[in-house]
Amino acid sequence: MTVSSLDSPLLTPPLDVRPGVDHLVTEDDTPVDNLFSEKQQRLLTEPLYASWPGPGQGRSFLAAANVGLFYAVEQSPFVPDVLLSLDVRCSDDLWPKSHRSYFMWEYGKPPDVVIEIVSNRRGGEDSDKLRGYAQIRIPYYAIFDPERMLSDEILRACEWHRFQYRPLDDPGLLPGIGLGLRSWHGVFENHDNTWLRWIDAEGKWIATGGERAERAEQRADKLVEQLRRLGVEPEV
Repeated sequence: MTVSSLDSPLLTPPLDVRPGVDHLVTEDDTPVDNLFSEKQQRLLTEPLYASWPGPGQGRSFLAAANVGLFYAVEQSPFVPDVLLSLDVRCSDDLWPKSHRSYFMWEYGKPPDVVIEIVSNRRGGEDSDKLRGYAQIRIPYYAIFDPERMLSDEILRACEWHRFQYRPLDDPGLLPGIGLGLRSWHGVFENHDNTWLRWIDAEGKWIATGGERAERAEQRADKLVEQLRRLGVEPEV
């Protein structure tokens, strides 16, 4: 059986036994990402908040990009390009240090999905990070390699099983998540490229906020046209 964080109870410890984090560096303000990766990260987070209803009625989620993932106080964090965690909720106040990063002991679980975007051959996406994410039991790990720097495949995804990852034949569906991943060639923020996008359980793209607005405008224009054909001049 594939083990995921969905199968395990939340592990949030009581407040009086949670480790202190004041000494931890949660951000260092070093600009390390390239423009493509920055846009790709946004394409994997913004649509979830704009268009995805979530994993189920009354269930929350957190999607974040380039945020520290702390799994132990004495260990350096991972900083995945994108993470998605189900059934967790951000604090209303994001400024306290204990709320600035994804501390697994605060959220009570690892993220459900972690995505890395390959931009060079030195990132360790299919070596060090692969082993590290398996060690902390991230249920699903995806590597997006648009320039095919590490392999001949643009997208590789795997699921955690018995302390290691096994490849997914089809990343278009991540069991238990209600989402999948697909490469998509199109224009995003005026750039025509091959991007990674979320799809829902029916295989439909999760729309960006801009796409939702454009579709709403098209529906409104169509309605105006239909009314005019009926001899009704709508108020615009």
